[in-house]
Order: sequence, then C-alpha cells, then structure tokens
Amino acid sequence: MKLKRVVVTGLGALTPIGNNIEEYWDGLVNGKSGAAPITHFDAAKFKTRFACEVKNFDVNDFIHRKEARKMDKFTQYAMVVADEAIVNSKLDVENVDPDRVGVIWGCGIGGIDTFEQQVVEYANGDGTPKFNPFFIPKMIADIAPGHISIKYGFRGPNFTTVSACASSANAIIDALNYIRLGHADVIVTGGSEASVTGAAMGGFNALHALSQRNDDPATASRPFDKDRDGFVMGEGGGALILEEYEHAVARGAKIYCEVAGGGLSADAHHLTAPHPEGLGATKVMQNCLQNAGLTPEDVDAINMHGTSTPLGDVAELKAVQKVFGEHAYNLNINSTKSMTGHLLGAAGAIEAIASVLAMEYGVVPPTINHAVLDENIDPKLNLTINKAQKRDVKVAMSNTFGFGGHNACVLFKKLEA
Repeated sequence: MKLKRVVVTGLGALTPIGNNIEEYWDGLVNGKSGAAPITHFDAAKFKTRFACEVKNFDVNDFIHRKEARKMDKFTQYAMVVADEAIVNSKLDVENVDPDRVGVIWGCGIGGIDTFEQQVVEYANGDGTPKFNPFFIPKMIADIAPGHISIKYGFRGPNFTTVSACASSANAIIDALNYIRLGHADVIVTGGSEASVTGAAMGGFNALHALSQRNDDPATASRPFDKDRDGFVMGEGGGALILEEYEHAVARGAKIYCEVAGGGLSADAHHLTAPHPEGLGATKVMQNCLQNAGLTPEDVDAINMHGTSTPLGDVAELKAVQKVFGEHAYNLNINSTKSMTGHLLGAAGAIEAIASVLAMEYGVVPPTINHAVLDENIDPKLNLTINKAQKRDVKVAMSNTFGFGGHNACVLFKKLEA
C-alpha cells in the first residue's frame, strides 16, 4: 500500500525558557539559559542545587482548580501544550471525526512528584494507609493522553510511549506511522515531564549524571565544551499536531513542514552510558534517512541529543561523522539543551519543535555556554557556537537517546507540493 504523507499543522510549548511557542522561539534564538537555583523544593543538601524549571507558571490560569488537583504536574504541562497546539493548528474539534483523531504521548518517568509526596506522607504517618484517591491516576505515565482525549472527545489511538529520554521522539514516530498507515487523520503528539523533585534529583546525582556547577548554574549546560560535567535537569512539555496531508489541505490548514521519516535503534551496550563509538547513534540516523528516502547530503541541520555529558557528546559526534562523512562539515549542528536543560521524556518533543521552527524562520538556534572545545571533537564541525546562525534549512534532523540504549531520530523537511 502507498503510505500517506504526514505534515505538522500545530505546535505548543511550555519550557524553562518560554511558556508558549513565541516565547520559546525567542529564548532559543537569543541564547537564553533556563538554569537557576531550584525553587520546587529545598535542595540545600543536594549535590546539584539548580535546574531548568518552568517559570511564572500558574496552572489555574489554564485549568480549573478542581480539575488541576486530579493531575500531576507532568499531566498539567501536557494539557497546556496540547491546548496551545490545537489552537495553533486551527483544528475545528467539533467538525472532525473523533474516531480518526488520536493522542500519542511520551513521558519517561510520569508522576514522580505525586509518588514522592504520597510515599513520604505514608512513611511519616502511623502506618495507616491514607492515600489520595487520585494517587494512582495522577502517577501513571499513560494518564496524560487520557486526559487530553477526555477533554476533546478524541477516540482514535491513545497511549504513552516510555523509552526514557527518547520517549516523546518515539511518540512522534508512532504518530507518524499511525497516520501513514491510514489508522488516523490527526494525532496530538509530543511529551511532558516534571522531574525537578527531590527523588529525581537525588537519583540522578547518585548516577553522577548531573552537572554540579552550583556557583554558576546559567552556564552549567555546556554541550561539546571541554569543561562540561553532566546534564542539567529540565521540565515542561511540547506538543505537535501531526496530520494527514490531504486532510490538512482540505481544511486549509497552515502546514509548517512534512514529517519525512523516523528511525529507531538500540545501543545494546550499557544501562546508562552510550556506546563509546556511537554505534547505536550511527544506526538510528541511517535508519531514519532510509525511512525518509533521503541521503545524508539532503540534511542541513541536526539538533543533537547533546546532553552535555563527557561521554555522550563525543560518541554522538563520532556517529554524525560516520553517517555524513565530508558533508558533516556542511551541517549546522546544535544542542538546544544548552538552553532548556534536559527535559528527559519531553526532550524529543521540544527539540523537534526547535527543528520545525528553524525551518520556518531560517535560523538555527545556538549551542550556548561554549568556551573551550573538547579536544576529542573535530574543530571543523559547525556546532553553532553561542550565537544563532541564519540558514535556509530544507531538511532538519532531531536526535534523542535514552537510558537503556534507546535511540530515536526524526527528520522534517520543507513541504513540496
């Protein structure tokens, strides 16, 4: 059967550098750092005392207090960005076939804030199990797409993908394939995460994964820099409306770009560390190009996974050079995690949005906080250092990798009628 074409018709974002699409893009192109001392809990005794938190956000501005109390923060974030994306797409929810509209969401951890609160309260009690009746529905990772579908009455495919930090990129690829195969006309996809909590920060500190640059949080996320010392925890969410091309054209939708393809692979190497030669990263980019029917030379820009970890950045760039050869020197390579921090399961969504907007506006956001290049990185690569660069981006790649060796890669291209 002939696969259907899939396009992006709506976007929504809630990030540490902007609480909607316009603010997020402004933060990206201006090299804004979202890192600051933690306010969500008392982190005084933690090895890492800063993160990239969502700022100036009051859920009651978006969701009725009674409903918001039934949701963990990661679901609240999901609802807000899904709403923005649906409005942005101008999708008339009253005049679409609800059985043909789905929600496929990504989340790596789910309601860890709710879980932490409830378990601490129980542990501090007298042993009587006094749990909130919404404890389980708030905590489970699949609840966010459930809430979105309930609000809008969407009865198409509905589930959550969980593949650690690759989760929302996996969700986008699943959404792409469900529409390609004719199982849906429209899918709300993306991801959300709310992991700036004591348990999450303490757990990642125990893994020695987080930066401990407490004296200067704003510059702590520094992908490719010689002095990088780990990633910076982020939170928030991103949503994309993926739509079958003919369906979008028929309703006169604005089309941002086409989703050209997606690739998946596994490192099969280590629980948390990437393969040192980037074997899984190499394979996932090759798989994505093949799936999209594109060549390495077609690609203009890559938003790297680029977490600012000593091992990960080098391994990924080795993979880029294997896949792209000499063309690697023609690419604009960047890591927007230098600004947003690492949103874990939501990273793939907000970075996919950054790739889409780079094509929309002809600007590649920078990799900020860069001072000295790691000696293990080829200095001829254009890492879009510290300042945004103008470029006509016709094809953009977004890489997202997760603990456990999960790799996902998505390709977007300018629409060709």
